[in-house]
Amino acid sequence: MSTATAAMHDDHEHVHYTTTGLDNRKIAVWAFIGSECMLFASLISTYLIYKGRSRVGPFPHEAWTSPSGEVFKPILNIPVTSASTFVLLMSSLFMVLALAAVENRGKPGYDGLKGNSKFWLFTTALAGTVFLGFQAFEFTSFVHEGLKITTNLFGSSFFTLTGFHGAHVTVGVLWLLTLLAIDMKRGLTPKDALVVDICALYWHFVDVVWIAIFTLIYLIQ
Repeated sequence: MSTATAAMHDDHEHVHYTTTGLDNRKIAVWAFIGSECMLFASLISTYLIYKGRSRVGPFPHEAWTSPSGEVFKPILNIPVTSASTFVLLMSSLFMVLALAAVENRGKPGYDGLKGNSKFWLFTTALAGTVFLGFQAFEFTSFVHEGLKITTNLFGSSFFTLTGFHGAHVTVGVLWLLTLLAIDMKRGLTPKDALVVDICALYWHFVDVVWIAIFTLIYLIQ
């Protein structure tokens, strides 16, 4: 058996395809994402069911009056959240560039910044961290304005839904930093593309979920 044939045989042994033609690890991630879709669907449904049923403020889109007679504006800060949403959506682009850099490492046209997977993985993780910073700022400001998870139905459903999403973003950032550490230690090659692709699937899922949350909570009154 020639060296090239042996190498191809060795690569084939390390790929575990299912009857769908996809690697079993990718199927597992798709199954996981499916279960997470049901989780977020239940959380979003709960928010929509309780929407507008809070008897005391603060309210998301309406001004409210405190027991002392002080009038407060609607609590949601849409411009700030729009900025954090833009950052998270841009991170999906960075993730695509990171995957392309790994898949095409060493090929013509993928030199310099375009083929620098370390830069794109770091930029994606940084964008996710900035999004979490925006969320921490929002949560803190809400608490200062009188909205806590126990204040009313809006507070309970809002903090639960966005908090779970923030936890998923945190997991994604840690995952990205792990890939970055591996890339810095030995370099990610096209053989590692599936591992990066699986992380990208999770990250894009987190972004899509946020688009739904942002639309339903912040844009639709």
